Amino acid sequence: MIIPGPLLKAKFVERPNRFITMIEINGEIHRSHLPDPGRLKELLLPNANLLVRAAPENSERKTKFSTVMVNHKGQLISLVTALPNQFVKEALAKNEIPIFNDYTLIRPEIPVGKHRFDFLLKDPNGLEFYLEVKSVTFVENGVAQFPDAVTERGTKHALALKKLVEQGKGAGILFVCQRPDAHSFRPMWERDPKLANAVLEANKAGVKVWCITLNISKTELTFNKEIPVNLELNIGKS
Repeated sequence: MIIPGPLLKAKFVERPNRFITMIEINGEIHRSHLPDPGRLKELLLPNANLLVRAAPENSERKTKFSTVMVNHKGQLISLVTALPNQFVKEALAKNEIPIFNDYTLIRPEIPVGKHRFDFLLKDPNGLEFYLEVKSVTFVENGVAQFPDAVTERGTKHALALKKLVEQGKGAGILFVCQRPDAHSFRPMWERDPKLANAVLEANKAGVKVWCITLNISKTELTFNKEIPVNLELNIGKS
């Protein structure tokens, strides 16, 4: 997947709220929109190297830039939570994620009752399969973890997928780690036990749970690999 450019180099200064980063470009301080509302404390360190995108000309936005990536220990990490959905949509159409080689994309953004799921697929047996995609940026000692901030919406999605499976539908959650350095995945029980438990119970009911990692450069995202998923409390923690 191609990442629209050009991306400009910037330095992280501070984060006054969840959706704003103060950045420095050529000695000038600017307000930049941050598309990831997570805590990100291990990534947004003082003077961290960022890649940002300028807002379109004649834009009425209050921020002149959007913060797109951070360079953490020599590795680019995406800070755009919408990118995994865009990547998965394109990758499903091109059969670029081995997990889903035998699935067919029907449509994105599928409403079910009070919920809206990211994708409706057909599984290898031709049955409806609802897929929810979650963005992951937190990795500790090689273990990807989600969420790094409490997400009531994520808990509701997991429980709604559980109900769909109990009604005879197919459903799954795909965690997309926007960096290549994770070797396994676990829910962050310490941060959001309700979400972690909801994912565990959904999986026990038949909701499939996967995690993949991505290769990231300044210009594109590509599939890296599928990594093992450990949903039980404290399993897989380093």
